[in-house]
Amino acid sequence: MSRSMLFKTRMVWMVAMMMSVFSSDFGFFRLGSTLGVNYGQVANDLPTPEQVLTLLTWLKASSARIYDANPQVLAAFADTGIDLIVTVPDEEVRRLTDPQLALQWVATNVQPYLPATMITGIAVGNEVFTSGDTTLMADLAPAMASIRAALVRLGLETRVHVSSANSLAVLESSYPPSCGAFKGELAGAMAAFLQFLAATGAPFWVNTYPYFAYKDDPSGIPLDYALLNPNAGMEDPHTRLRYDNMLYAQVDAAIFALARLGYGGVEVRVSETGWPSKGDADEAGASAENARVYNRNLLVRQMANEGTPLVPDRRLEVYLFALFNEDLKPGPTSERNYGLFHPDGTMAYNLGLAALPSSSSTTASIALTSSATTREMSTKFGCRTLILLLFSWTIIQALVSKAE
Repeated sequence: MSRSMLFKTRMVWMVAMMMSVFSSDFGFFRLGSTLGVNYGQVANDLPTPEQVLTLLTWLKASSARIYDANPQVLAAFADTGIDLIVTVPDEEVRRLTDPQLALQWVATNVQPYLPATMITGIAVGNEVFTSGDTTLMADLAPAMASIRAALVRLGLETRVHVSSANSLAVLESSYPPSCGAFKGELAGAMAAFLQFLAATGAPFWVNTYPYFAYKDDPSGIPLDYALLNPNAGMEDPHTRLRYDNMLYAQVDAAIFALARLGYGGVEVRVSETGWPSKGDADEAGASAENARVYNRNLLVRQMANEGTPLVPDRRLEVYLFALFNEDLKPGPTSERNYGLFHPDGTMAYNLGLAALPSSSSTTASIALTSSATTREMSTKFGCRTLILLLFSWTIIQALVSKAE
């Protein structure tokens, strides 16, 4: 290849890269193999699992987490290549401390679906150690051990890990990150659980929401720091590590807390994080714009395979909460408005996702943007892309002529 041809090829590649970045800003942004999504179902009139699968496939989501072991969902996810975490609900935990019942549960809810449905994890309970239920806390580790024994007996232990998602509220302190420590009253209750994770190589899952911290102290916490926007950040005075966002600071606080108890080798992963698009009058920061910014910034960081300042070479695994607004959830308005989509499949706000083509396999339309938004974005994309292409080609021709 001649020098001029090589130069031209490189310039075309550069323009292609520019076009890729440009198009992501105008509605053609998709998750890629970067992020997990929580698929909750506490809502009326949700799309069928098959329709949800169409949505996740178009998003190119690589993994999902459900809050039960719904057989319809498990069957629908067969041969999709999407990793799936299933959940043992809190009310089932005590029963599964019995090894025989745990074996029956795994034989019914996991084994028949493998390997077609890529079940990679079982979450036992949810935020157990902040539930206030001491019986549930005591039952958690024995139930996990029984489920793990069932996996071993069925030869599935290398495919499926067993863990449980924890609220960040298990920490007594999280600022600065190097001072991260578990609440003293929970250390004893969590001991068997943490020993199990260390012994089996399972991750410590944490539900971490910078939104909660901002809501509680909007005058003291910079919004950009909570939203993962560019900002001055903060430096941990003990480690001299610099943090430009609260999410990574909270995760590192959990890592330090584990290390304080002798479990520094346990990996921390984010089982839930997100930002509500709507809230009550006293819920500062809950807005569609903030939700859009937080989730889009999170996706960009996940695409860059970022780790936290404490473990920069280990990509942080994150599950976004949530796929849908769940209109049957109790509590403040924000609790029902974490979804990327409304239960009918329309977008809760414009994250900048490509429009979903119609599918003959779905009986209901799942629109990723409103028709007005789609038209507006198509116009912007068409006009500005043409201008960019003409401008870029002019540069290429000029530089090639110079090179020749």
